[in-house]
Amino acid sequence: MKAYIIKIELVDSNPLIWRRVIMPADATFNRLHDVIQAVTNFQSGYPSDGYHLFRFDFPPEKLAVTNDEEAYLERLKIEIRKPTGLKIDKFLEAHKEIHYLYDFGSDWKFIITLENIVEDYYFGYPTLLDGAESAPPEDVGGIDGFYEFLKIYRDETHPEHEEMKQWAQLQRFREYDPDRTNSILKSLHYKKTEWNKINHDNHRIIEDKYRKN
Repeated sequence: MKAYIIKIELVDSNPLIWRRVIMPADATFNRLHDVIQAVTNFQSGYPSDGYHLFRFDFPPEKLAVTNDEEAYLERLKIEIRKPTGLKIDKFLEAHKEIHYLYDFGSDWKFIITLENIVEDYYFGYPTLLDGAESAPPEDVGGIDGFYEFLKIYRDETHPEHEEMKQWAQLQRFREYDPDRTNSILKSLHYKKTEWNKINHDNHRIIEDKYRKN
């Protein structure tokens, strides 16, 4: 089936926090939001949380796609669309790059870049292909707060280390773990998996170009 290989980069992170993901075409902006949340440590992808607001911006088209209900009431110079019914395909293919803002207080900025369009991905859900660096947890206080958090979290001799570990557990923070991430991504199923085109044994993958399990 048709799928997009995208690179997700957290702006202002150093070293760069990034993920490469393949996802079937026909996704809504809400589903792209879910994917970004799933490959980071943010929690708004969990249906029970409904955490922070987010927005995708397309300045050339004077368009914003957002879950911010107040924005729908304040339409002035740009068009506002809801992320649930609008698909990413034509925007991603036309612009090659999408800007995503999450949590209007901390202003986490991401760039999503279209790297390739393929026709040989047969799973109905996204897959993490590559990436680097652990991503921030919720409510850590922006990029500066995140690096201060990491310094304490990774230093067992720091007097605040145990307290920070407990806080991190409450925030569901995990160091970068591709296998765990791909387990989460399997729940973001929005297309039918084409098992007849996959080398598998009773749905246990034997060999595939994109997935190991």
